[in-house]
Amino acid sequence: MPFTTPFADRLNNVETSAIRELFKLLGKPGIISFAGGFPDSAMFDVDGIREAVNAALTEEPGAALQYGATEGYQPLREQIASFMKGKGTQALAPEELIVTTGSQQALDLLGKTLISPGDKVIVEGPTFLATIQCFRLYGAELITAPVDGDGVQTDALEKLIEQHKPKFVYLIPTFGNPSGAMLNLERRQRVLEMAVKHNTLIVEDDPYGDLYFGEAPPPSLLALSASVPGSRELLVHCGSLSKVLSPGLRVGWMVGPAELLAKATMCKQFSDAHTSTFAQATAAQYLKAGRMPATLAKVRAVYAERATTMGHALRRELGDAISFVQPQGGLFVWARLTGAGGKVADGGELAKRAIEKGVAFVPGAPFYASQPDRATLRLSFATVGVDKIEEGVGRLRDAI
Repeated sequence: MPFTTPFADRLNNVETSAIRELFKLLGKPGIISFAGGFPDSAMFDVDGIREAVNAALTEEPGAALQYGATEGYQPLREQIASFMKGKGTQALAPEELIVTTGSQQALDLLGKTLISPGDKVIVEGPTFLATIQCFRLYGAELITAPVDGDGVQTDALEKLIEQHKPKFVYLIPTFGNPSGAMLNLERRQRVLEMAVKHNTLIVEDDPYGDLYFGEAPPPSLLALSASVPGSRELLVHCGSLSKVLSPGLRVGWMVGPAELLAKATMCKQFSDAHTSTFAQATAAQYLKAGRMPATLAKVRAVYAERATTMGHALRRELGDAISFVQPQGGLFVWARLTGAGGKVADGGELAKRAIEKGVAFVPGAPFYASQPDRATLRLSFATVGVDKIEEGVGRLRDAI
């Protein structure tokens, strides 16, 4: 007999990721893909990770292979706190963070602990697609704050906070997915000040902050909170090793108020008991070995070259048919079709044409919680060499 048991009502609010669906079309031989949102596997420090695995199994094999504390493997919490202090977050104790199964789980825990059906949550427009899906799964009404090349527009954000009094505000201040935008220092200060002024929780998602090209970005909201009295208690910070070390380890973390972390830990007990202790022990040994700075330097140099190549190629091949802000870090170019010269002005339509020409990207519309800009598109340069970037943009020119 067919399956007839009704599904939970919460599933009515979400649908399959448009990006995952797009991947089904990429089986065509010779496709050059700018669609992925993941790091280049050739950048993984395999030797360093292998040494970390061996060290974990040599120094504390019982702990690495046994069940562990839901809050996280203590040596890793200590290493993450030290890693964060190296980026300007000085007053961070290991007990102020929990380890999550990637930063994606941190978002799910926020949904479980904070969102009741009908609660309003402000997100950027555009924002991380999985965030839209996750928060909607728990019944949130998502309100969109506009973004420009300097990140979320704080004047508009404050008006939305005043109008909607959201449960919290979710931001990706540094090289956001998909926008690639970097929130400038003045706006970061404004965000923290308005958090205190309106007693509004701010969630800072920061998986890309270490992937900068040239100068380092402004300090994270977490690091800056020390200069805005009262803001630390209204801030959650989500971090990850997925984009800088390995997604396969599934190691992320969440810093937040003690009461929130306690509730999140309880919910995590129900879902996975704890993040893999073996993965945590491996990550702890890797950070302890001091290899991260060299790894980051290598990754930054490679991605910077690819980002520059893509920017030059887009300007040369597509001209005024496309507009974008050259990314200063991260994995993406966020662009908008202008329709100049009668060229295609719809990202979804161009995506179909592009597949026929042998190149793939992600249309921008799914990244909006409301009022999507259908002229937008996301191009990832992370997993494609410079020669293929040139060739792929040439194919994009033929499609447009």
